Amino acid sequence: MNFKAYPLQFYPILKERIWGGGKLKTFLHKPIVSNITGESWEISTVNNDVSVISNGEYLEKNLNELLDLYPKEILGIQIYAKFGKQFPLLFKFLDAKLDLSIQVHPNDELAKRRHNSFGKTEMWYVMQADQDAKIIVGFKENSNQQEFIQNLENKTLLNILDTKTVKQGDVFFLETGTIHAIGAGTIIAEIQQTSDITYRVYDFERKDAEGKERELHTDLALEAINYNKVETQKMYFTIENESNKVVDCPFFTTNFIPLNGKMIFQKNENYFRVYMCVDGDFEIICNDVKSKYQKGDSILIPAAMGTFFMTGKASVLEIYIS
Repeated sequence: MNFKAYPLQFYPILKERIWGGGKLKTFLHKPIVSNITGESWEISTVNNDVSVISNGEYLEKNLNELLDLYPKEILGIQIYAKFGKQFPLLFKFLDAKLDLSIQVHPNDELAKRRHNSFGKTEMWYVMQADQDAKIIVGFKENSNQQEFIQNLENKTLLNILDTKTVKQGDVFFLETGTIHAIGAGTIIAEIQQTSDITYRVYDFERKDAEGKERELHTDLALEAINYNKVETQKMYFTIENESNKVVDCPFFTTNFIPLNGKMIFQKNENYFRVYMCVDGDFEIICNDVKSKYQKGDSILIPAAMGTFFMTGKASVLEIYIS
């Protein structure tokens, strides 16, 4: 059976979180039913959270089913050779009404040994930020395990962590081992390796609806943390109608596209692409078929899809593995 290549969209997988709010509906048009919805998983093959296609020929098929039938056509020759039938990335939108916990993610080696999983290198694009909204990314200065444990026990951990005020358009790249927390009043587009491994080290002593504190993973985190000061904020150009490189790492490349008019995208059978609309609206035109998208939409372009056009006025993240 021949694969029909077209832009794939998926039903969002919505996650309630103690820190979530209602902006995924008001700001990103997600069909949430709870005012503590913190995450919309846009494209996922995490166990028990596999995205289901919401449009076109393969409506209601899940991504793993399609990858099993057409791995090279979707992933691309190059990506299939590296990952087999496994989709290597996870895409999310996050609404932080409250501060997230302070946490860290393990690298590939540690995640493989402990959990038989990928590590979790990730990046954040700030889509919206309330006035004085902040995030925590790494240490103010080089630290060590002893200093970290002492401050954690004394409840002074924030004294040694680097806090940054954020605004719309800011980008942060978090290598594995970087201790971090998204702060209240932000909406984030998150791109990461396919992994749901998180070590929570401090949760501000808050309790859930049942009066219980969430589990901490301090012992697991100690080996995973990079105690050196790191630079996480990324600067990038914004040239209209061009793919402006923001992050380029072994796990993914992310470009920022300030679309104003029309762009052409050439066929490439080596790798898939994902587009996340972070502002405005646009159309994709392929083989004279038009598909419309708006802020909050995420689109998977299979590797087998031919040349296509993008038209409109929008800010779009372009992600692929080269």
